This record gives sequence, C-alpha cells and structure tokens, in this order.
Amino acid sequence: MTRNIWIVTVVVGFVVSSLQSAENVLAEDADGQTAALELFERRIMPIFRSPQPSSCVQCHLASVELKNYILPSHEKTFVSLRDQGLIDMTNPEQSKILTLIQKGEQDLDRGTKLIHAKMRQAEFDAFMAWIKACCVDPKLRDLPPMNAAELAKPDKPDAVIEHNRKDRLLDSFVRNVWSQRMRCFPCHTPNELDATSVQHSKPRENHRQLEEQYGQRMNIFRETPEATLRQLMMSSRKPAKDHLPLINVQEPTKSLLVLKPTSKLPPKSENGQLEKPSYAEPVTHMGGLKMFVDDQSYKSFLAWIQDYASVVGDQYAAADDLPNDNWYPTKQVLRLSEVPESWPVTTGVQLFVHAWNPDKASWETQPIAFTQGTVTPRRMVNGTLFLLAAKAGETALDPQGAALSPGRYLVKAYVDLQHRLSIDPALILGNDEFCGQAEIQAQWREGFPKAELLSAMRLQK
Repeated sequence: MTRNIWIVTVVVGFVVSSLQSAENVLAEDADGQTAALELFERRIMPIFRSPQPSSCVQCHLASVELKNYILPSHEKTFVSLRDQGLIDMTNPEQSKILTLIQKGEQDLDRGTKLIHAKMRQAEFDAFMAWIKACCVDPKLRDLPPMNAAELAKPDKPDAVIEHNRKDRLLDSFVRNVWSQRMRCFPCHTPNELDATSVQHSKPRENHRQLEEQYGQRMNIFRETPEATLRQLMMSSRKPAKDHLPLINVQEPTKSLLVLKPTSKLPPKSENGQLEKPSYAEPVTHMGGLKMFVDDQSYKSFLAWIQDYASVVGDQYAAADDLPNDNWYPTKQVLRLSEVPESWPVTTGVQLFVHAWNPDKASWETQPIAFTQGTVTPRRMVNGTLFLLAAKAGETALDPQGAALSPGRYLVKAYVDLQHRLSIDPALILGNDEFCGQAEIQAQWREGFPKAELLSAMRLQK
C-alpha cells in the first residue's frame, strides 16, 4: 500500500507541475468580463494544442480525447458542440460536455481519481467560463447549423468509445477473471485467507513461505477487482527482466496470467529438489496445472486479455469489430457422457444451452448459456456454464449470482474436429462444427458432483 501511495504521489506531483504554466494562462480576468473569443484563445486552445493527454484518459483507455471536440475556430467549436447537443443553451451549467468532463469524479479508483483531479478541474472551469460567455452572445447563438461532416468529434463510433471505457473493462475483468480467482487459491489470493479459520491454517503457512521466497509478486489478486486490475496493468507495462508480462498486449497467448496456470511444475534437479520456476518460455509453475487450454476458464481469461490488448492498442474501428463481452460465470455444470468414438480424446467441444419460449412455442434462437471442455478418456465432456446476457454490454445480470433456473432446455453440441480452437482459443464454433442437439429437463444444481448429465447418444441433427 505504501508503494502505491508513493507512486500516486509522484505522478500527481508530475501532473501538477506540468499544469502550473497552463494554469497561469487559463486564469480568468478578475472582473469576469472576458469576451467569449478571448476566453477561447486563452483557456480552450491550450487544451487543443497540448501534446499531453487530457483527463479523458482517466475513464477512456482509447478512442477519445477532449481535443477531439475542439476546432481552431472559436465560432465553429461552439456550433459543433451546440449541434451535437453538448451545450445547453438555456442552462449552460448543465451542458453535457461539462458532465462528460466531470465523469472522472465517479471513478472508484481513488488513486487515478486523485492523479487527474487538478487537470479535470482546469478543463471543467475553462469550458464552463467559455460556454457561459458564448450562450449570452446572440450572434453565436443564432449561427446556422454546421455540416455534419465538419463536426468536431472522435473518429470512432460511440459503441467503440463506450467499449473502451475503463469501467466497462473492469466489469469484464470481474466476470471473466476475478470471478475465477479461487483457481489460484491460496498462493495468489492472500485476501481470501481467513486468519480465524482452522481450515486455512495450512494454506496460510504455504502462502507465507511463498511470499518470503518470491515476494509481493505472489499476491496477484488484491483486495478488490479495481486494485487487482490496476496492479496487473502497471506491472505488465514494465515486466522484470527475463519475465513475460502478466498481460502481454503484443501476444495475448503469451501472458503469464494464462501461461502460469496451464504450465507444469519445474523439473527436479539432481538432488531431487524442484528447480526455480520459469517466467519465460518454457514457463513452469510451482502450483502446477490449475487450468487447461481447452476449458472454459482459459477461454474467458484469454478472451479478456485479447480484448484488453485491442482496447489499449486502439484497434477497434467499428461496432462490428467488438467482441461479445456478455459472459457471466455460474457454478452450474453440464456433463456430456457416452461421447462417440468419432470424437477423439482431447478434442474440444462447445455446448450451448437454449431456453424454451412458451409465448412463441419454440426454442430461442440465441443461446442463454454455454460451456467448453475436451473429450476425456472416459468418453465425457465436462464444463462449468457461462450464462449469456441478451446482448453484449448488458448489465442486468448479477455477476455474483448468475444462474440458470430449473426447466426445459435444448443443448446443442459443436465439436472442433478441425482443431480451430488451437489457433484461436477464444473462438466460438459455428454451423460447420454442429454435431447434434437434445432436449433436457434440467435442475441446474451447483458443483461437479451434481452436474446436469446428458448422454451424447441422444444428440440428433
């Protein structure tokens, strides 16, 4: 915690010092009578010309900057904002552009909020003064509408801008990664260790020894999802020498966040002791295998890392480029038994669950849940279900309590006989891989011992 406070203090100091000269330029005359044009030149244009990012980066990891809404012309900037509904002519103080600037006040990350506070306030004050001056100028108010092609705005569509928000990325992190942190218990989850629990006495001792040997880097999952994500982002920007980053934005599949739990123990030395774990290829893991590259957890981890890499790399150009970020993990398990011999062992299988629509007397076209697993030597496929929101970005579901209700469902099976998942582990299989479907009356209880069982012999095309 002390180190985090030190980092925040240093960054705040840098931001504040870099704002000093701009603050002097941006200060309004004491009499408050500065004309709108002069206010624009003295308070808005420095934002437009500045090579430094605006406070927008507090909430948006890519695709939008405050300067995107500014044009070199005072009049054109006003008309552009007015025509986009970003200026309230009747109540200038309630203008949407001001609300957007102040969005950072709602940031749950107190450190980031503090870092950007001074800059955010300077931007808000500058736009507030200028907008108020503009709205009392009848010549400006009556200027004709601007051609839509000339409007000052980001070059990315609203859907991409919203997708690149940090709070959206955090929500996705909670659902896809944080929700499955107990796979990494107890080595990397110190805050899940109960100091008063007798059952946790051995895990606490194991964690203490590992922390003494490897330091704070053991504590990947922090007190909150926000703190965890912040630490993952910071540590991945400058990984230690000869270490792959936890989040590898250049090659997501080579992120330690997925390589470590899918790696085996280090080899033993001549004296029979395990060698030191490796953080570069070939990666080894003192905890051994915690997930497999074909299971649903690996899929959700990697899908999130790929999305994060695309966001920070500003790679999304259109709404059609965005992934379906609508997975909610459950504790319910679907098990397919009596798998045919034509599905080789270790072959990837995806199972999609469709709900019955009594009003239409038919099955829903879009699945309500899915899972992924591999064919085991016992001719079975096991997978914990992910519940699917009706559409990407929907937040009506509770990520802590997502679950299917007992009832009538249709299960569709897709088999990866062409090994497409080995090329793109986050892939959702399609019609070419469809191998059959069957109706089930499911109870959907929690845990593998109470998994919902379906025989593959019942699948029909």
